[in-house]
Amino acid sequence: AVMAGDYILSVASTMLARIRNEEAIVMLSQVLSDLVQGEFMQLGSKENENERFAHYLKKTFKKTASLLAYSCKAVALLSGGDENVQEVAFQYGRNVGIAFQLVDDLLDFVSSSNMMGKPTATDLKLGLATAPVLFACEKFPELNPMIMRRFQEPGDVHKAFEFVHKSDGLEQTQFLARQHCEEAIRVISSLKPSSEQKALITLTDKVLNRMK
Repeated sequence: AVMAGDYILSVASTMLARIRNEEAIVMLSQVLSDLVQGEFMQLGSKENENERFAHYLKKTFKKTASLLAYSCKAVALLSGGDENVQEVAFQYGRNVGIAFQLVDDLLDFVSSSNMMGKPTATDLKLGLATAPVLFACEKFPELNPMIMRRFQEPGDVHKAFEFVHKSDGLEQTQFLARQHCEEAIRVISSLKPSSEQKALITLTDKVLNRMK
């Protein structure tokens, strides 16, 4: 997987260089920087419970939403859009990207392995506390020490999985994803109506209601 990713990155870098637009290159180079920072952020967890969700959302932007946000902004730039249009494109991509990751974290708890195309509860097994777990902490503070030890003790993964399902963590995660999709629709609706704008609005529904 790492070798394949390196190859994709090299091809993407070549294609980017051929654009010969310095500003677009700088934008999309930021994606790689964010991705690396996001990976490092994922290695740790905030001890302060009040800071954990902010840490999670910042990590989510860097690991997932940054690619969509800066890609959308670069397209707006290359098509001749002014700074306002570029910012609209960026905010659309940022919100769709965060919603996509929130739904992904939700599906890790509710979809079967066959539907997802990968094992479920993967994040817990990797020691990661995603949105459903962080929301579940409000009802089950027993999760806090599990988060800090990254679910490494025997039974932690199973207990955390059960706590999430007994709480409203999944519903809150879905609600937050919906809020980000609604914000994406709001910002893109500020542009002139077109078939492309309609397609971008439709895309938010697909992101929110996907099953894998």
